Amino acid sequence: MRKCGKCGGRLRRTHRTFKQRFSYMAIYRCRECKNIEFVPRRYQLHFGAACRCPKCGTFRVVRLKERDRIDPLHTGFLNLLEKLAGGKLHHCRWCRLQFYDRRRLASEIAAAAPPVAKPAATTPTDEAKSDA
Repeated sequence: MRKCGKCGGRLRRTHRTFKQRFSYMAIYRCRECKNIEFVPRRYQLHFGAACRCPKCGTFRVVRLKERDRIDPLHTGFLNLLEKLAGGKLHHCRWCRLQFYDRRRLASEIAAAAPPVAKPAATTPTDEAKSDA
């Protein structure tokens, strides 16, 4: 049974509209807090800024230099397009799947982001000085 990420209550599957059927495999609603959770279709994992595993959707993937002959390689049309578009070989730590992806790793994106500067707090004495 699935549990709510917000309160830990049991989730119940709800009906999807015709439009939602193309984007989500399932939609769940919590019985206690009425929170709605969506389960996206697998092809949507190929979109976005960071590299994700096409099977489980985790961001915790590593880049490989060459193919490992033990772990399976993800097959499919989208993986072929990623390889032809210049994608590099990646490996999922959780489902042990190898796949091609052209996007950067989530850890690289977070490291390249500039730190958010906090605005300087003004004190009453600073305001009095600016009025003079």
